[in-house]
Amino acid sequence: MGYDAWGIRINMGSRQQSPLEELARLFLRLGTTAFGGPAAHIALMEDEVVRRRGWLSRQEFLDLLGATNLIPGPNSTEMAIHIGYRRAGWPGLIVAGSCFILPAMMMVLAIAMAYVRYGKLPQVQAVLYGVKPVIIAIVLQALWGLGRTAVKTWFLLALALAATAAGFLGVNELFILFVGGLLVVGRHFIHARPRNVTMGAVVPVLPAGMTGRLATGSALAVGVTLAAVPFSIWALFLFFLKVGAVLYGSGYVLLAFLQGDLVHRYGWMTQEQLLDAVAVGQITPGPVFTTATFVGYLLGGTSGALAATLGIFLPAFFFVAISGPLVPRLRRSRTAGAFLDGVNVSSLALMAAVTWQLGRSAIVDVPTIVLAATAAFLLLRHRVNSLWLIVAGAALGSIVRLVY
Repeated sequence: MGYDAWGIRINMGSRQQSPLEELARLFLRLGTTAFGGPAAHIALMEDEVVRRRGWLSRQEFLDLLGATNLIPGPNSTEMAIHIGYRRAGWPGLIVAGSCFILPAMMMVLAIAMAYVRYGKLPQVQAVLYGVKPVIIAIVLQALWGLGRTAVKTWFLLALALAATAAGFLGVNELFILFVGGLLVVGRHFIHARPRNVTMGAVVPVLPAGMTGRLATGSALAVGVTLAAVPFSIWALFLFFLKVGAVLYGSGYVLLAFLQGDLVHRYGWMTQEQLLDAVAVGQITPGPVFTTATFVGYLLGGTSGALAATLGIFLPAFFFVAISGPLVPRLRRSRTAGAFLDGVNVSSLALMAAVTWQLGRSAIVDVPTIVLAATAAFLLLRHRVNSLWLIVAGAALGSIVRLVY
């Protein structure tokens, strides 16, 4: 048995799909239909690779999520790359990441072409009106399943609540993750027997490893700083390579980063154009970082779009290629495993805080409440394929908008 491109289970007969084919079909579909930003993308991936296909256990998925949150770049794209590596090695790493990025890039490129020609964005509010409540239900279902695996003790529950509160207060995401991991490591040492406490095990874990990776990002940032240079495709590529190498956070952080350089420092584009570019990244499925595709096309046509897209996503492949093989080894170490437990719980807490903020803008009236509640019921009780719920939400949202 297998799954077709729409997630329907089918009899594959005598021919079984190869892991690379499975990855390509799945992530092409997710790249085409995964609305809602990184939290929603990760929830959809969990539904597909943990619940439906069983490629990873929930603990393995959580460990990859924790590792993803500790490196710069687009989280959901890096999760796709991690999953590809775990499923099919180095070829899978490239296939999964590329297939997740490609559909979104093509859609954003088409919108950019229309934008340059007609000077405005397409109207998709009616579709998103119905899709967003469904996305919230999908994320909550994933949080429930992953949380049951991650929150193993009362201490981890307390940490999750504290990390959620810190997320609401606007504390830096990376700070929350590291403190969460270090608190669990500290508790592990306090309760461990003396013979189990090996201080040398702490050195190769995350302080040294992350220092190396962050130092790499800093070196890239210094090496490609664009100071008062005229526009060129090469300069555009280097700028987005820097962004992909050092940026943590959401699409809103990306907006601030791009505004400071592209609008104020270099004067390559206007504030209005940049806001439209970020809006396109938000309203299209797939990675939010495809904002770079839109910016690149506005500045340099098709060549600019390709250069910007390659630049912003290339570091994600690099960082996952370095960190991915280490994750199983970290889990086997008691100290590193404790650190991962703290990071995993803190990651889910941040995801919950983001979901609350998204929910306030998505669930705004009786129809959206009904859509969210119905989707949650169908997911939890009947395990309905999330893709069909998104399609139904888009259709119902459009109908409600036409009626009202």
